[in-house]
Amino acid sequence: MDAVLYYAAHQLEIVKQEVPQIADDQVLIKVSCCGVCGTDHHLAELVPGHEIVGTITAVGKGVVEDLAIGDRCVVDPTVLCETCFFCRRGQHVLCANFNSLGVTIAGGFAEYVSAQSKKVYKIKNVSDEEATLIEPAACAIHGLDKLNAPVGVDVLVIGAGPTGLILAQLLKHNGASKVVIAANKGIKTRVAQELNCGDEYLELDRENPEPQWDAFRKANPLGFDVVVGSVYLTYAPVYLTLFSFKVEATGSEKVANDAIHLVRRGGTLMVYGVYSNSALVHWAPSKIFGDEIRIIGSFAQTHCFPRAVEYIDSGKIRVKGMVTDTFAIKDYQKALDKMNSKGAVKVVVKPQ
Repeated sequence: MDAVLYYAAHQLEIVKQEVPQIADDQVLIKVSCCGVCGTDHHLAELVPGHEIVGTITAVGKGVVEDLAIGDRCVVDPTVLCETCFFCRRGQHVLCANFNSLGVTIAGGFAEYVSAQSKKVYKIKNVSDEEATLIEPAACAIHGLDKLNAPVGVDVLVIGAGPTGLILAQLLKHNGASKVVIAANKGIKTRVAQELNCGDEYLELDRENPEPQWDAFRKANPLGFDVVVGSVYLTYAPVYLTLFSFKVEATGSEKVANDAIHLVRRGGTLMVYGVYSNSALVHWAPSKIFGDEIRIIGSFAQTHCFPRAVEYIDSGKIRVKGMVTDTFAIKDYQKALDKMNSKGAVKVVVKPQ
């Protein structure tokens, strides 16, 4: 089968590999689509791809779940040890031996992938392309769980990538009174408005956004209860900034530094983005102390796939139009280039 193989970070080739053999508790999936994530090109010595959609072609003899050959499905890529200190405390996302398909184990940028049957979920109504948004939705659900925001909060989402747009909708469904999306003007803000992800939109000039931010801060002097940032450097989860909760999914060091000044007194800053280890923030402890600001992180997800499938497959979370570009596996580098061009929302790779 054809597969993408990173032999070093940012260095890849399309190779021929054997179709995976499955264990008794696994299923074999013929991949139909796999979403591209900004983290993918930081990997090495691995077949990447963790946003996997496909059809079951073989079932291990020990599988007890209601899965059969021909079922369309998505895969929760997380693989947990269940024995470490954190797993035994129920804090699975902090698993000391955390693994993931497409991150530490061969993933979905191939014609076939094997997966634990307990991590495979059937889909019915959503298209294969749109189903690649289920994994990002699961991550957004984990972020929502960590926020635990009360009903009636004002929310600012910084950035309009897939995770940010999904999280914005989740917040609207779960009690936010107002959701404002701030992002660079372009295809992402257009899709955000087409899907009615927010209530208000701040479309920023990519080259000189500061005058707009200044006016925005003056118009919202108290900040927001929830600020959700979804601006990406290469990949980032969500950050909480202005409103009482501010979630930032940007990956931009400057945004992270500025975010705390947008958090309302008594609000929450949620760091939900991937940064370089050298990136630093400079926040005054006196502000955190005096304003009683809560700072939390949200990393990946575990056990959130059932809810993500329900939200996406039912249409309650709207994702139609988020997938803007598709590429064949042989054109994987073009897919990466498109994703990094700022001219796409979600890029998907198809094996054939």
